[in-house]
Amino acid sequence: MTITPAVTSRLDQMIAALSEGERGWARESLAARRALLMDVHANVAAKAEEWVRVAATIKQLPAASPLLGEEWTSGPWAVLGYLPALAETLTRLEQGRDLLDGYRVGTAPGDRVAIDVLPHQVYDRLLLSGFTAEVWMEPGVTERETRENAGLGLRTPEQTAGVAVVMGAGNITSIAPLDVLYQLYAYNRVVLLKLNPITDALLPVFEAVFAPFIERGYLRIVTGDAAVGDHLVTHAGVAAVHITGSEATHDAIVWGAGAAGVAAKAANAPRLRKPMTSELGGVSPTIVVPGRWSKADIRFQAEHIATQRLHNSGFNCIAAQIVVVGKDWPQKQEFLSALRAAFADAPERPAWYPGCDVRVAGARQAHPQHEALGGRTLLWGLDLADEAESAFDTEYFGPVLGVAELPGSALEFLDAAVDLANERLHGTLGANLVIDPRTRRQLGPHLRESIARLRYGTVGVNAWTGVGYLTARATWGAFPGHPLDDIGSGRGVVHNSLLLHRPERTVVYGPFRPLPRSVLTGEFSITPKPPWFVTNRTAATTGRRLTAFAARPRWTALPGIFASALRG
Repeated sequence: MTITPAVTSRLDQMIAALSEGERGWARESLAARRALLMDVHANVAAKAEEWVRVAATIKQLPAASPLLGEEWTSGPWAVLGYLPALAETLTRLEQGRDLLDGYRVGTAPGDRVAIDVLPHQVYDRLLLSGFTAEVWMEPGVTERETRENAGLGLRTPEQTAGVAVVMGAGNITSIAPLDVLYQLYAYNRVVLLKLNPITDALLPVFEAVFAPFIERGYLRIVTGDAAVGDHLVTHAGVAAVHITGSEATHDAIVWGAGAAGVAAKAANAPRLRKPMTSELGGVSPTIVVPGRWSKADIRFQAEHIATQRLHNSGFNCIAAQIVVVGKDWPQKQEFLSALRAAFADAPERPAWYPGCDVRVAGARQAHPQHEALGGRTLLWGLDLADEAESAFDTEYFGPVLGVAELPGSALEFLDAAVDLANERLHGTLGANLVIDPRTRRQLGPHLRESIARLRYGTVGVNAWTGVGYLTARATWGAFPGHPLDDIGSGRGVVHNSLLLHRPERTVVYGPFRPLPRSVLTGEFSITPKPPWFVTNRTAATTGRRLTAFAARPRWTALPGIFASALRG
């Protein structure tokens, strides 16, 4: 790949302009920065329809498909929820208030501080009824330190930190905008966003959305191939880099491509020595804790796990790849049959992300006993004793789901499953637990201790970790501690609208059963089948209405949202 002198000159001019713009960013008051956020909020609301239409074209979804709900919720809705949350942080800083005032601050196992971040307001309690989330700080970080350091770069807004290059993701359309905002506000940097070529068609939408930042010289957005990206990340005028993508792409940036990159990595001689944060995916587990489930429970949770893999056709860094079930669970076979049915019966969709066919073919070739269900693949009976099992260390990034079994009672099984997730599966972005309320009560404090043992950046309990991605005040990123030469799921966090310093993970909890069974069995959640389920028949309508509500929250919009959600 080569880059022409004309393109090089244009990129250099953009970086020079951003360096000039950085001076203006340093002069912007907290109030002015908050106003910019709300200008962008209005722009997202105005461009949401076009945003989803373009995303649907990229992903080859028909205009009438219920799966368009994915594009509403993981596109403009996610950004519309984040902007006012971040604006609230700026308001509190401007007023000199404690950023955690009004948030419940408690403890978690292992000398950890835990902050409840969901629900935050009455609308959360209604629209995400039964869902809660908390951010755990790193062990030893005190509540006082947490309160004093929250705010990150916005505590000294005049001390800007140069130009950051954000290498945008190609799969979920809210990732790049949210990453841009985090660089601007958490790190106090101006930004050059390079879109993934898959999403180049969204350039006019993003330029319109971020017009207030572009006009002031705080943001530039470009398209281009890997050569363009390489020129940007290695540019002397760029102070920092953030990437969402694969571990291979990360290593090519840090160490170099091909044999030279391998040699540089072996010699611990990175070619890129500037700060770099990253979100790189991995092999995510879903641990199904054995219990006594009804037939309806089995069907619902089978659909839940199928969604964890098939949302966005499996092209998610957080897609579940390995389901761990109890070998001795009396209902194991009934559950696995339901999982197969849910996987097979989910709506068909194109494998739109480049390279999917090759990855799926590789998974099938490595597992002769696989079951092909159209373009989807189930890998049954994965051998935990097989050190060469590729499904445990290869992120397939597509509609491939593996199943492994562990013996033991609920407690013994959970302990072994945590060890498996930590020691055998590659990456630390997210892990899911499915556990019925009775078994959860029986385990008592041991469940929370097991969560503490899981080395993952987001843990979902009866809630797909993707809910953590959508939660504005939660953190999103790998478990901390990956060295540069073994980067795993990456370094650093994003989202985190409270701008917490040294967070370790987010833990999300959801209802085991949907409405009405949740109420009848004592969970007291009024959430029906969530709109992100791939089997939700009204997901597109609900997603559109949720987005309109996030653009302008009002009580009168709630009945329409609830009516659509109940029909799902």
